[in-house]
Amino acid sequence: MKSIIRNWVKAFLFPRPLIGLIYLPRFFSHYLKYARALREDSLKISDMQPCLGDWTTHTPFDAHYFYQGAWLARCLKSKAPSRHTDIGSSVLMIGVLSGYLPTTFVDFRPIKTNLTGLTPMAGDILALPFLDSTIESVSCLHVVEHIGLGRYGDPIDPMGSRKALTELERIVAMNGRLYLSLPIGRERICFNAHRVHSPASILKMLPSMTLVDFSWIDDAGVFHEHDEVSAANDQEYACGLFLLEKQ
Repeated sequence: MKSIIRNWVKAFLFPRPLIGLIYLPRFFSHYLKYARALREDSLKISDMQPCLGDWTTHTPFDAHYFYQGAWLARCLKSKAPSRHTDIGSSVLMIGVLSGYLPTTFVDFRPIKTNLTGLTPMAGDILALPFLDSTIESVSCLHVVEHIGLGRYGDPIDPMGSRKALTELERIVAMNGRLYLSLPIGRERICFNAHRVHSPASILKMLPSMTLVDFSWIDDAGVFHEHDEVSAANDQEYACGLFLLEKQ
């Protein structure tokens, strides 16, 4: 009974909350059609696991996370570092990257994995376990905006994002690269989800880093590659992709 309840609750929450109600008649129509077509097997109501929100004309995706992962993979392929270090980004993306590039993955909550090419480490983005100016290639995607808001069990700190950027800047080697993404637009604190900064503010918080390239995802989810920073000034909740080099 617990599994039946769980499966039905999930059906109305994922992948899009309550949208499954619209497709419920179609689900039962398909169920009856399938049951009538069966010859040997049988359908049990207790085994039902409804998936009600997947009838779409296009495969849905989160534009920020889809494009930032694709952007990082292409940047790293072009630069071809001998090793890459990521701080707290998407584990799905890191798992793929480590298939062709040896990767160290640092997170406050380290992952348990035995993937070849992937070295997980425990670490705090405010006190990273690396010496000054020693890491050639570093990424941190959609992480900095959360620091200090307590959402993930981290200590409350209004200066969290600024301190995290300072720490990332500290570990990047001379002539090394930092691949950074975070929300851009009207500056504000959306407690306790995230902060939003203007592109100019982000660059000011990284004084020893030079912007090599800027791409971004706009409010409508459209990807803009190799663009001017000023092009993103009028956004509400966009995503800036900053390729920076330490000089």
